[in-house]
Amino acid sequence: MIDISLQNFEADLINASMQQPMLLDIWAPWCGPCKSLGPVLEKLEVAYAGRFKLAKLNSDDQPEISGQLSQMFGVRSIPFCVMFKDGQPVDGFVGALPEAEVRKFLDKHVPSTEDMAADEGVQEAQELLAEGDTDSALERLQEAVAINPGNDGARVDYLRALLAAGRVAEAPRVFDVVADRHMLDARLAACGYWLAACEKAATARSADALASAIASDKRDFDARFELAQTHFAAQRFTAAMDELLEIIMRDKGWSEELARKNYVAMLELMSKPATAKTEAAAPKGTLEVAGKMSAAPSDPVVDQYRRKLSMALF
Repeated sequence: MIDISLQNFEADLINASMQQPMLLDIWAPWCGPCKSLGPVLEKLEVAYAGRFKLAKLNSDDQPEISGQLSQMFGVRSIPFCVMFKDGQPVDGFVGALPEAEVRKFLDKHVPSTEDMAADEGVQEAQELLAEGDTDSALERLQEAVAINPGNDGARVDYLRALLAAGRVAEAPRVFDVVADRHMLDARLAACGYWLAACEKAATARSADALASAIASDKRDFDARFELAQTHFAAQRFTAAMDELLEIIMRDKGWSEELARKNYVAMLELMSKPATAKTEAAAPKGTLEVAGKMSAAPSDPVVDQYRRKLSMALF
């Protein structure tokens, strides 16, 4: 538990919520219901074992913060609790709710124990990959997916690590579990196209044969796509996109837009994770009750190939 003031609001609440959910309890010494809710929240912080952190704010001492949050949520009474995640106030509740109701609120916003364990495994795997220990990293990722099959982030990392290591035969059992979803996460969809390219590349014609076929007929889209697939499988993403762009410029809808879909998949694989978005500073003396919105860092190559696709399509 931590006490929040103007001095530590940004560091210990906004920024801290980028790492774990933060529940802010707005209370006052004279408030009877606050005295009954406080111990419940403190008990649950211990019971949830790091899945969220409790912060407390005395509304009498910090009227600027409590006032802005009350106005944001249309609340005029305390106790008032606000959940912060990823630098933003995302939900809240008013009044001294029973413990069971507070648990229901928390369970909507905090990671499960399975999520926590899976995320720890992913973090360990990333460190192992950075050290070049691919086998150990893949073991950690396999464990993370087994612990929480619904963790798409862990599944994406596992698929990417398998395909990057050339262990293509192991990837289908990881991807097939989610392949039939109606709305597939963009990162998982990109891994699916990468897997398909790896499987296709195993039986593709030689580069010379494909180049000869394309030289004879620039509209031999099957040969050009086959060449793009071999580049894609080998992680030569820009070379693959160059070939796909030639198809898109000549026939946007070829083979149910297969060229565009693979192109977009490679852009997804090349894109870096989102980070805090840099914005103009707030005027001096203005309290910001939310952090910066997240945005993917700019990558000149990715930006260039996004523009190329946009020009070809429109």
